[in-house]
Amino acid sequence: MLLPFQNLKLQIVDFVALSKDAIDIHLGMSIFIFAVLVWGKRKMTVKCLLPVFIAALGMEVMDLYDDYNSVGYFRWSNCLHDLINTSLWPCIIVVLVKLINLGSNKTD
Repeated sequence: MLLPFQNLKLQIVDFVALSKDAIDIHLGMSIFIFAVLVWGKRKMTVKCLLPVFIAALGMEVMDLYDDYNSVGYFRWSNCLHDLINTSLWPCIIVVLVKLINLGSNKTD
């Protein structure tokens, strides 16, 4: 029996006609953009990654719980894959912004 969270994920996949991987990527970027607008005061800082990591970890805890209840073991490789999908682009953006800011400070 699937958790309500898993049923909701399957309904979202059916409704938007995207893969689970694509939804993870969009969700991570959406949370990041929201954090930048609200919490980061329109600045892309490392602290704006915190909500992305919290959401990704929370979703993976529920996935791992469901894995254990449905297949009898934790699927760690799926967990890592989802964590990377959710957080990779927000992390890359923050690193690029930091590098660009470092480069612009050296030329001043």
